[in-house]
Amino acid sequence: MSDLGLYLDSEFNFEEKDDLSFEVTDGKTTGKDKKLTIIKVIFFLLLIVFAGELIAYRYVVPSFESPKVTISGNKIYSAEELAVKLLPMNATNWFNFDVDEAVSILSSESGIDYVTVEKQFPNKILINVKERIPVAFTFSIENGYSHPMQIDKNGVLFPVRDNSMLEKSSLPIVSGIPLEHMSEGMRIPTKYRPLIDQIANISTNKSSYFASISEICVIPKEFGNYELALIPSQSKIRVLTDRSLNEDALRYMMIVLDVVNLLDTDVSEVDLRYGSVSCKMNRGDGE
Repeated sequence: MSDLGLYLDSEFNFEEKDDLSFEVTDGKTTGKDKKLTIIKVIFFLLLIVFAGELIAYRYVVPSFESPKVTISGNKIYSAEELAVKLLPMNATNWFNFDVDEAVSILSSESGIDYVTVEKQFPNKILINVKERIPVAFTFSIENGYSHPMQIDKNGVLFPVRDNSMLEKSSLPIVSGIPLEHMSEGMRIPTKYRPLIDQIANISTNKSSYFASISEICVIPKEFGNYELALIPSQSKIRVLTDRSLNEDALRYMMIVLDVVNLLDTDVSEVDLRYGSVSCKMNRGDGE
């Protein structure tokens, strides 16, 4: 048995401690911890790659494909028809879709009042249109042929897309407005716009005054003024009135026509101008 010697330096002192603990490190356990750490790192790297691919396929890739266009607010125009108008833009993806150009193209359509276009990432194009609402019909002459046109509250002319609307609608026909050299999208002459404003205001009333009027004829006067001749839909009697068209005037006109029809006279024209009522007979004039 060999001797075990312990050499202690005379200057080394042990301090008394209540607890004495030892940390024992096993080489095998440390190796397992390193492997587990590497696996965790690889897992998180794969998770990051997967998340990146998911984001790319969900958001980035669709942005480079043909954008999905959604059109709302249209009633007369079909969504397909409006989408075709945007084809010249040649927008192959979401990024090169020009909002301002799209607004310009659709706004140039005379039947559209205004349009808004919004891009939503990654591939959506939202288009909302407001079509013009007609308040009256008229006819324009082009190359010797008359074409029905609609007039909105701002006096803008736009075409009748369905001629059956003329028969089904209760809107009045306004004739006599000079529309030479005027095309769709243009506004009627300034002096006739108050008449359109009056028609628009009357149309907002629930009472269908214009259902009993088939035509409003504009009669030009000297010095640029004009008067009106109203053609009732259920009577052959023409009613002359000034250019102040309102609900009271129409109500008064209907009362006068009812009285004339009750009298069963051969009246062809009733004049309501100048604050009095006069009648024109088929075989002469009378009051």
